[in-house]
Amino acid sequence: MNREDHIVDGFKATLIARATYMLSSALLLFVLARYLLDPDGYGTLYWAIGVLAIVRLFADLGLSRSVARYISEYREEDPGQVPHLLRTTVTAKLVLITVVGYVLVLFHERIALALGEPGAVPFLAAGALYLLAFSASTFSQVALQGFNHLGYSAIVQAVSGIGRLVFAVAFVLAGLGALGAFFGYIVGYAIAAAIGVGILYYGFYRRYETAEEYEEGLSRRLLEYSVPLTATQSANVIDKQIDIVLVGFFINPAAVAFYTLAKQITDFVLAPAESLGFTISPNFGEQKAAGELESARQIYQTSLTNILLLYIPAAVGLAIVARPFLTLVFGTDYATAVPVLQVLAGFVVLQAITNLTSDSLDYLGRARARAIAKGGTSIANFGLNVVLIPTIGVVGAAIATVATHSVYVAVNLYIVHTELGLNVARIARRTGLICGITGVMAVSVLVVTPLVSNLLMLSGAIAVGAITWAVLAVLSGLVDPGQVRSVIS
Repeated sequence: MNREDHIVDGFKATLIARATYMLSSALLLFVLARYLLDPDGYGTLYWAIGVLAIVRLFADLGLSRSVARYISEYREEDPGQVPHLLRTTVTAKLVLITVVGYVLVLFHERIALALGEPGAVPFLAAGALYLLAFSASTFSQVALQGFNHLGYSAIVQAVSGIGRLVFAVAFVLAGLGALGAFFGYIVGYAIAAAIGVGILYYGFYRRYETAEEYEEGLSRRLLEYSVPLTATQSANVIDKQIDIVLVGFFINPAAVAFYTLAKQITDFVLAPAESLGFTISPNFGEQKAAGELESARQIYQTSLTNILLLYIPAAVGLAIVARPFLTLVFGTDYATAVPVLQVLAGFVVLQAITNLTSDSLDYLGRARARAIAKGGTSIANFGLNVVLIPTIGVVGAAIATVATHSVYVAVNLYIVHTELGLNVARIARRTGLICGITGVMAVSVLVVTPLVSNLLMLSGAIAVGAITWAVLAVLSGLVDPGQVRSVIS
């Protein structure tokens, strides 16, 4: 199988898994927000998860992505080192999780009270279990990516999404409320972790014959490379979660619910971009090592154009239908989230590019440069949130996210250009054509949106935009129907 076919197969497996994960997540947030939890309960749940997302940084310190990078390199060059790499990483992670979990158990109440959310105390008390389950699940998923067996990685992701849905809903219906939903998350991740670790051990670790000697300096390089990845991961999590924590600190749990719901919708829309980025990124490390930069350049440019073709129109359409979508799907209680979602529509395009680019930079060996860029923009994001949330409310958090992420995307693209020598003029021409298509599509949606009064009419408005986009994309030559049919088949 050639590299292009391998990428397509990996993309399809990852996209199916990501679609399963996001559909189950969408159904979960719909059921919780619409029927099972009030905005306060919904906000407290995701505020606690936001805090734990920051805490779990100390339980990984970039080790998962670091070992994935070295697995990708050594499984071809020196396979006997792979078991050594896995043992080092698992040992280090177990130590980190134990220390962080112990500290969290001791100080969970103080953390919740210091951040102004006493209702989150029981969530943080169970946080050690959440950290263990989540860390094991994501470690196995990323390590399997390093082996370039994306089908297995996809299985772990899909199982975690389905498990969360089933157990969170079951526990809430059993009368456990928002805390029950939190334990549903833990059980879902634990099942996925058991499957992922099992695949790693029986499918890969035991298959490699361990080298008699651990290559001198390899464990040190593994840990050293985790440092910039830790900085990047920390900055990334701060970007994604600190705004949620600050909204809860400055306003209230209901505001967290409005902001979180808008961000979750953008996450759902971003599933294809994340799948593509997760799929192609290991290939860049292999191609750079083999001196095949032209192939890497073509893959990245084609992927970037396709991402922009999909997400620029999607973002504009989302901003236009935000009000009827939120009020008809989640109820009028969530009408306050409309302007937040409209601002975050711009974030959709930026994050789509990031999803395509960020992991690729790690495999190209540019993790340090990305870490510096991410760290700087994350500090700026924190500062803007502190200024804007108290002055203009929850919309201020969305504005801060879009503003700072724009800078980060620009830096990422520049770094990729220095590595691969992108054809900037060609990308600019295609982007201009995509914006023209988007303008025509936007007009068609704006015409029908005022008529929307129920879910059927909302679906019709979205269909009008999608059909307009599809026809123009084919007529412009940006989409080849034959290639689309080939990928689907």
